[in-house]
Amino acid sequence: MILMVPSNARAAYLGASVNTASPERLLVMLCERLVLDVRRAKDAQDAGTHAEAHTLLLHAQDIVVELRSTLRTDAWDGATQLAALYDWMFGQLVLANTRRDSGATQHVLGLAEQLADTWREAALQQAAAS
Repeated sequence: MILMVPSNARAAYLGASVNTASPERLLVMLCERLVLDVRRAKDAQDAGTHAEAHTLLLHAQDIVVELRSTLRTDAWDGATQLAALYDWMFGQLVLANTRRDSGATQHVLGLAEQLADTWREAALQQAAAS
């Protein structure tokens, strides 16, 4: 009998969650992780642990790139504006990281929280309509 250590069990659970999630749920998961990374980066900046903040901000940048690259700007009227918002957020995350600017991090955090709330509500509405 093989026993999984907790981190392996957690990784397996997360992998299964991602593999079986609907596109709407995946979008919400990405946004929730963006919020978590930016919040943790802000906390790390405030604590002066810049290496940790750097790593978290890089991961947040990767998430924004993924959100932006999967956005179909021809799918709906507001998509172009959302693409511009993602581009702006990416730039602010880069500035927050290179300048160690916790104010920029805080601003992106507020936007990320709003995005996560909006996409979460849209996913719930989509699920209710199905």
